[in-house]
Amino acid sequence: MAIQAENREEQTKELLLELQSTHTLPLWAQMAKLNPPAPNPTAIPHVWKYEEIKPYLLRAGELITEKQAERRVLMLINPAREAPYTTDTVYAGLQLVMPNEVAPAHRHTAFAMRFIIEGSGGFTAVHGRRITMKRGDVILTPTWNWHDHGKDGSGPMIWLDGLDLPNFTHFPVHFVEHFDQPRYPAVDVNSDDSPIVFPWANMQQQLDSAEGSWVTKPYLKADGREVSKILGGSAERLNAETWSPAIRETASSVYHVVEGKGKSVIDGRTLEWKKGDTFCIPAWHKYLHFADEGETVYLYRFDDKPMLRSLGFLRSEGVDIESLVSD
Repeated sequence: MAIQAENREEQTKELLLELQSTHTLPLWAQMAKLNPPAPNPTAIPHVWKYEEIKPYLLRAGELITEKQAERRVLMLINPAREAPYTTDTVYAGLQLVMPNEVAPAHRHTAFAMRFIIEGSGGFTAVHGRRITMKRGDVILTPTWNWHDHGKDGSGPMIWLDGLDLPNFTHFPVHFVEHFDQPRYPAVDVNSDDSPIVFPWANMQQQLDSAEGSWVTKPYLKADGREVSKILGGSAERLNAETWSPAIRETASSVYHVVEGKGKSVIDGRTLEWKKGDTFCIPAWHKYLHFADEGETVYLYRFDDKPMLRSLGFLRSEGVDIESLVSD
């Protein structure tokens, strides 16, 4: 029996009301939301100024012991989101270890890659191998590996943590196990020979030996694979008064300014930065970097490209490749 037009709206409301008791929802009412015409990240571009944050981190070093904190970190939280989101898929934080401290040993599901910002005499021990930290090093902590951090000598040790923590708000499989001693038994090894350490001197040599005013080089394992299945990393060189290509991609990234001063234009918004600062670029925001006059810029980046690539989600504007995701 045909439904009278004047009764259709009333009966539709009644249908939706009755559906609530069945724990179902009509897809047609949310089709546009669930199938948007373009990626729609919640996170927004933002820059964290190192000179503003560092004094607070050092105050925390005076007030909060390593035993109280377990990890003394100031999380870099996106203004449009809550912890642990730096972007919608990656997390960043600034970690501090003070002299003669040990950040207690634990292991966790999350993967971590760390960029050493400043200090000397710091070390990290990963699954029984202790390596020294040097400025500019990228150090990996693979998933479920026992690890602790420590500091000898004087002065603070500060680094940038990058982890895949946001993913675990969707996949409830992350947990931490604590070792029964502050330090996991470890022996000293040569950092230059460690497969989890990527010295800055080596990366800068690669960047400087390449031609072009803008160069990017990935961090890869010895066999050419990504450093993890979730997070990846790279470094960039940008000559003074030049700029990088404009890019829009589904990957989201966190950048740290290793050297130099400049700015990034992200979807028409300008973020200025200098050495020590950290900034984020969420998915599908068109961006390009500019180096200031007299400033050769070096940038470190970590992102979610390996995860997106393996899932078949990685896209770049202007590239239309239709393919099936195979295993």
